[in-house]
Amino acid sequence: MVGSFYHALLLLNTSILIACSPHHQLFWETQRQVTLRPGLQLDPQSVPTLIWPHQPLVRTQSSPASTSLLDNMCVYVSVCLGLVYDAQMQKHQCICGDNSRHPEHAGRVQSIWSRLHERGLRSQCERIRTRKATIEELQSVHSEKHVLLFGTNPLNRLKLDNPKLAGILSQQIIVMLPCGGIGVDDDTIWNEHHTSTASRIAAGCVTDLALKVAQGELKNGFAVVRPPGHHATHSSPLGFCFFNSVAIAAKQLQHKLNVSKILIVDWDVHHGNGTQEAFYNDPSVLYISLHRYDDGNFFPGSGHPSEVGAGAGEGFNVNVGWTGGLNPPMGDAEYLAAFRAVVMPIAHKFSPDVVLVSAGFDAVEGHSSPLGGYKVTAKCFGFLTRQLMSLAGGRVVLALEGGHDLKAICDASEACVSALLGMEVRCVSTHVCVSFPGITQYVHPLITDSVPGGASVPAVSAIASLSMGTLTSDRFGPNQIFCFSTTTILY
Repeated sequence: MVGSFYHALLLLNTSILIACSPHHQLFWETQRQVTLRPGLQLDPQSVPTLIWPHQPLVRTQSSPASTSLLDNMCVYVSVCLGLVYDAQMQKHQCICGDNSRHPEHAGRVQSIWSRLHERGLRSQCERIRTRKATIEELQSVHSEKHVLLFGTNPLNRLKLDNPKLAGILSQQIIVMLPCGGIGVDDDTIWNEHHTSTASRIAAGCVTDLALKVAQGELKNGFAVVRPPGHHATHSSPLGFCFFNSVAIAAKQLQHKLNVSKILIVDWDVHHGNGTQEAFYNDPSVLYISLHRYDDGNFFPGSGHPSEVGAGAGEGFNVNVGWTGGLNPPMGDAEYLAAFRAVVMPIAHKFSPDVVLVSAGFDAVEGHSSPLGGYKVTAKCFGFLTRQLMSLAGGRVVLALEGGHDLKAICDASEACVSALLGMEVRCVSTHVCVSFPGITQYVHPLITDSVPGGASVPAVSAIASLSMGTLTSDRFGPNQIFCFSTTTILY
C-alpha cells in the first residue's frame, strides 16, 4: 500500500499516474536499477538527469514541440508544481526602516506567499529547498568584480581567499538616499549585511527550480523571490536588481544540462536590459520582451524593436516595445493580441526545450504611471501562462521580477500559480482577440508568408514585423503607434 503519498511516472506511451508528494526522492531511489535509454543517466543521487541532445536551429516538423524531447528517450515526469520562497529575502531592506518610501520592499514576497497559502494553493505544490547561488554560478553572467562587490558581506568576506577583494571593495560606490538610507544608485537600496545574501538566494532559488523542472523532477515552477534581477547587467546593479536570476538560471541549464534551446519571456512592464545583454549574441536563447518603451523615455530606456541581437544571435532578440504613453494605457487587448500574433508564433517556431519567464507584474492595473500605468488584468497573466504551457512539454518556470502594488501582484501570482496547477483560467477580455483583430491580421501574415517552402527548408527567416505601423480602431487613436520593428529569426 502506497499510503498518502504518490508519484507520477511517464514511460513513453505508458502513463502510470500516481499523485505527487514531498517524498519524491524515495521514488527516485527505487529507480536505481531501471534501464534507461540513451539520453538519460542517473546522477550520484539517483535523480534522473536529462542529457539534452543538440538540436540545430532549423525548422523541422510542424508538430508541437512539447514532445520533441520525449520521442526518443524514457523520461520520468513529476506532476508537481514547484514553489520556492525563503524568508531571508525579507531582510534585504533599507536601513531607514520605512518601506513606504521604497516600492521594492519585503512586503511584496511576504504578501504573495501569504496569498498562496490563503487560497490553498501552497498545499497543492511542492516547496523546494533554497540555497545561495555560488560564486561560479553568479560569474556565468556577471563579472568577478560585480560578484565580489555585491555577492559578499562582511562575514563571508573573511572566508574568501581572493587577493583582489580589498582593491575591489575600495571601488564600491555608495549613494546616500533622501530617506537617510544608502544605495548603489538613486533607487536601489543596499543593506551591507543582508542584500548580498538575499540576492544570492533569489538567484539560487530560480536556478534550482529551473534545473528541477528541466530534469523532470517537477512539472513546472513559480519562484517567489526578491530582489528582482532582469535589470542587472554584466557589471552593474540597476533598478532594484543585483544579480540576474533568470539569466543565471538559463546559463546553468546550458552548462549543467546541455539544454539546447531556451525561451525567456519577459512581461515586466520595464525592459529587461540585463537579460537582453546576457544573450544578445546567443542563438540558443530566444529573448522576447513586452514592455512600455515610449520612444526610450520610460525606464530603463532600452528595448527598441531594432535591438534584434548581434552576430550569431541576430534575430533571437524580440522587443515588443509599446509606445504612445498612457493615451490610452495598454491592457488585455494589446497583450493578448501581441501573444497571439508575435510571441506564440515565434516561440512555436523556435521550439524551446525550457521556458523561463521574468514574471514582473507591474503592467497589472493598480500601478501608478511612474511604475507602470497600464491596465492589464491579473487574470490575463494567468491566461498568458497557460499559453506558454503549450511549449516545451509544459516545462515552464516563472520568477517574480517587478510589481509593487500588493493587491495587483498577489492577484497576478495567484492567477499564474493556478494556471500552472492546471486550473481553468478565464481571461475576462479574451473576446478582444475576435472583436479587435487588427494586430493579428497585421502581424500573422508577415510571419507565415515569410516561411518559404515550409518544413522542408532547413533554414528559414520568420519575420515578425509591425514596422512602426499605425493602427486605427475604436481602441486606438489614429496616431497610436505599435512600436515593433522587423525582427529576423533564423532557424
